[in-house]
Amino acid sequence: MTIQENVSLKPYNTFGVEASAKYFADVNSVEELTETLKISKSQTPKLFLGGGSNLLLTKDFDGLVIRLNLKGITEETINENEALVTAKAGENWHQFVMFCLEKNYGGLENLSLIPGNVGTSPMQNIGAYGTEIKDVFESCKVLNIETLEIEIFNLEKCRFGYRDSIFKQEGKGKYVILEVTFRLTTKTHRIDVEYGAIQSELENLGIINPTIQDVSRAVINIRQSKLPDPKEIGNAGSFFKNPTIPLTQYETLRLKFENIPGYPNGDFVKVPAGWLIEQCGWKGKQIGNVASHKLQALVIINATGNATGKEIFDFSTMIIDSVKQKYGIELEREVNII
Repeated sequence: MTIQENVSLKPYNTFGVEASAKYFADVNSVEELTETLKISKSQTPKLFLGGGSNLLLTKDFDGLVIRLNLKGITEETINENEALVTAKAGENWHQFVMFCLEKNYGGLENLSLIPGNVGTSPMQNIGAYGTEIKDVFESCKVLNIETLEIEIFNLEKCRFGYRDSIFKQEGKGKYVILEVTFRLTTKTHRIDVEYGAIQSELENLGIINPTIQDVSRAVINIRQSKLPDPKEIGNAGSFFKNPTIPLTQYETLRLKFENIPGYPNGDFVKVPAGWLIEQCGWKGKQIGNVASHKLQALVIINATGNATGKEIFDFSTMIIDSVKQKYGIELEREVNII
């Protein structure tokens, strides 16, 4: 393990924007990580990189970037229908989901093809098509950056919310996630196809009684049909969270915009951010090197491959301002801004 100087971060972020790290270390084990943190105790700030898929670099990083390359998957059968499957932080998320499906472990199929690594999945409580990490989460092993001691966080301690966790709140910058353990089914699986898009795709595939593998295939087809591949065009997936507004505010908006979609939850309603952005005329719109994707307005893309992080950030600000002006709803960025 060596600490390098003035390293380009372009290969390490899915937006493909150019930025450099004053110092950079690639760590392949907990021992290397601990040693790096000991050596760099006085160096701040620090940035821990996984797959770089939920990150927007708006400037050079004047500190130490540590890339977590911890690898390995272990399995433990705990009863006739459940197994605990643990993946190290550096495992690619989609490849891990495929590993589980090959073993017939159920619970992650709706989360197929989400970019990034396993280690960042609890930070965001990643979710898609009716499933979130918290639904199958058992625990995660973390390193306390200050004390260099290993701690275990269970479901309650992680305090998961919508694209949120303790790691994005008071625990931000205090812990490094080393591995994550999931409680998955082995025989009797819960098949979640409530989302209309999944049902439609299964019908297109001629599948009536889907397996977890069928659900994964449907999700992959849906995502590939409307979301750009970061390897082909720079992006970080969904750039904004779907806003949740009071029911009274939603009902007032419906008087003026009768087609506004909403998903009620008690006294609140979740409104699709993609719909709001599209209605404001952003879908497919390009300004300079940045654009909103032509098939999914929620995704901002590095359209020419030459965009700077600041250009992308400024583009997102214009979207936020236009939605706020038209609907009185302020969108929140889902992507981590550096």
